[in-house]
Amino acid sequence: MKKRLAYGLSFALLLAVTVPASPQVAHAKEKTYKNCTELNRDYKGGVAKSASVTNKGGKTKHKPFVSASLYEDNKKKDRDNDFIACEK
Repeated sequence: MKKRLAYGLSFALLLAVTVPASPQVAHAKEKTYKNCTELNRDYKGGVAKSASVTNKGGKTKHKPFVSASLYEDNKKKDRDNDFIACEK
Protein backbone atom coordinates (compact mmCIF):
# COMPACT_ATOMS: atom_id res chain seq x y z
CA MET A 1 0.00 0.00 0.00
CA LYS A 2 2.80 2.42 0.88
CA LYS A 3 4.63 1.59 -2.35
CA ARG A 4 1.54 2.38 -4.44
CA LEU A 5 1.10 5.69 -2.67
CA ALA A 6 4.78 6.54 -3.16
CA TYR A 7 4.64 5.61 -6.86
CA GLY A 8 1.41 7.56 -7.34
CA LEU A 9 2.78 10.68 -5.69
CA SER A 10 6.04 10.39 -7.63
CA PHE A 11 4.15 10.08 -10.90
CA ALA A 12 1.92 13.05 -10.08
CA LEU A 13 4.93 15.16 -9.16
CA LEU A 14 6.77 14.15 -12.32
CA LEU A 15 3.71 14.92 -14.43
CA ALA A 16 3.27 18.33 -12.81
CA VAL A 17 6.89 19.28 -13.42
CA THR A 18 7.10 18.13 -17.05
CA VAL A 19 3.78 19.44 -18.36
CA PRO A 20 4.01 23.20 -18.89
CA ALA A 21 1.14 25.36 -17.83
CA SER A 22 -0.92 26.61 -20.74
CA PRO A 23 -0.15 30.27 -21.44
CA GLN A 24 -2.97 32.76 -21.58
CA VAL A 25 -3.49 33.43 -25.25
CA ALA A 26 -5.37 36.72 -25.14
CA HIS A 27 -5.46 39.43 -22.52
CA ALA A 28 -8.81 40.55 -21.24
CA LYS A 29 -10.15 43.39 -23.35
CA GLU A 30 -10.19 46.65 -21.46
CA LYS A 31 -13.11 49.05 -21.62
CA THR A 32 -13.18 51.32 -24.64
CA TYR A 33 -14.68 54.74 -24.01
CA LYS A 34 -16.63 56.83 -26.54
CA ASN A 35 -14.92 60.08 -25.62
CA CYS A 36 -12.63 61.73 -23.08
CA THR A 37 -15.53 62.89 -20.91
CA GLU A 38 -16.52 59.27 -20.26
CA LEU A 39 -12.91 58.20 -19.69
CA ASN A 40 -12.31 61.09 -17.26
CA ARG A 41 -15.28 60.02 -15.13
CA ASP A 42 -13.38 56.85 -14.26
CA TYR A 43 -9.80 58.16 -14.58
CA LYS A 44 -9.57 61.88 -13.75
CA GLY A 45 -6.01 62.28 -14.99
CA GLY A 46 -6.44 60.18 -18.10
CA VAL A 47 -4.64 56.95 -18.92
CA ALA A 48 -0.89 56.69 -19.50
CA LYS A 49 0.87 53.89 -21.37
CA SER A 50 3.70 53.70 -18.82
CA ALA A 51 4.80 55.48 -15.66
CA SER A 52 7.79 57.06 -17.40
CA VAL A 53 5.86 59.16 -19.95
CA THR A 54 5.58 62.92 -19.57
CA ASN A 55 2.85 65.25 -20.71
CA LYS A 56 3.62 67.45 -23.75
CA GLY A 57 0.69 69.79 -23.13
CA GLY A 58 1.96 71.44 -19.96
CA LYS A 59 0.58 71.29 -16.42
CA THR A 60 -2.17 68.88 -15.47
CA LYS A 61 -4.42 68.79 -12.42
CA HIS A 62 -4.39 65.03 -11.88
CA LYS A 63 -1.86 62.24 -12.21
CA PRO A 64 -2.78 59.77 -14.99
CA PHE A 65 -3.65 56.14 -14.30
CA VAL A 66 -0.99 53.81 -15.75
CA SER A 67 -2.20 50.84 -17.80
CA ALA A 68 -0.69 49.80 -21.13
CA SER A 69 -3.67 47.66 -22.17
CA LEU A 70 -6.24 50.33 -21.25
CA TYR A 71 -4.19 52.93 -23.12
CA GLU A 72 -3.98 50.70 -26.22
CA ASP A 73 -7.75 50.23 -26.26
CA ASN A 74 -8.30 54.01 -26.02
CA LYS A 75 -5.29 55.13 -28.07
CA LYS A 76 -7.38 57.22 -30.49
CA LYS A 77 -8.13 59.68 -27.69
CA ASP A 78 -4.45 60.66 -27.38
CA ARG A 79 -4.46 63.62 -29.78
CA ASP A 80 -0.98 64.95 -28.97
CA ASN A 81 0.65 61.49 -29.14
CA ASP A 82 2.40 61.81 -25.78
CA PHE A 83 1.23 58.34 -24.66
CA ILE A 84 -1.33 59.80 -22.24
CA ALA A 85 -4.94 59.60 -23.39
CA CYS A 86 -7.37 62.29 -22.17
CA GLU A 87 -4.98 63.97 -19.72
CA LYS A 88 -6.53 66.67 -17.56
